[in-house]
Amino acid sequence: MTTTPATAAFTVHERAFREGRFLRVVNYHNTPHADTEKVRAELKALAAEFDPVTLADLDAFRTTGRWHKSRPGVIPVFYEGYRNNAEVAAPLAEEAGLTAWFFVCTAFLDVPVADQYDYANAHNIDLVPEDRRGERLAMTWDEVAGLSTRHVVTPHTASHASAASLTTEEAIRAEVLEPKRRLDEVTGQDSACTAFLWGTPYGPHPRVDAAVREAGYRYQFSNTMVQHLG
Repeated sequence: MTTTPATAAFTVHERAFREGRFLRVVNYHNTPHADTEKVRAELKALAAEFDPVTLADLDAFRTTGRWHKSRPGVIPVFYEGYRNNAEVAAPLAEEAGLTAWFFVCTAFLDVPVADQYDYANAHNIDLVPEDRRGERLAMTWDEVAGLSTRHVVTPHTASHASAASLTTEEAIRAEVLEPKRRLDEVTGQDSACTAFLWGTPYGPHPRVDAAVREAGYRYQFSNTMVQHLG
């Protein structure tokens, strides 16, 4: 049988599952106020079955190969940096006793409020009826700093870019290196993770992969893997 990239990836995933080297990652994006009870119920259900995962927990799991808590771990991830991630998702995660992981599109936060609606539509940042033109849709940097004291906050590129779209050194700097510099400056921490639009894993784009390593990220989150970049 010919081994293709797809079959090779499946083999790696199957081995990881058999060896117990996996965590549950639940992905969220827009969390409108109208979905408060839905998100509350989902997070409470996760907390009833799984233990929270901090960055230190992930580092320990990677280093030792053993999960050190009594129940399996779960990572609720909230992408893009919506205002309602800070106002809805974060309090509900805390209420449930979970550590939330926020992957923030740093350039989205810098867009003037009057332009955020159009910016979101132009950059695959999905909006819902509750999101109105002229109202603030993105987190503020003060909210990012506050979230970082209780949760994991890390970049999701600057403008919600895909790895495949980064074809120049300027684009790579803007979407890979600069977001980490900016977030580290705001939080006073070392942003450990990154993720690209469409969930591209580490590996297919050597120039982008090199920049991810140069920036100092330790993990890349993709559609099916959390990859350590050591």
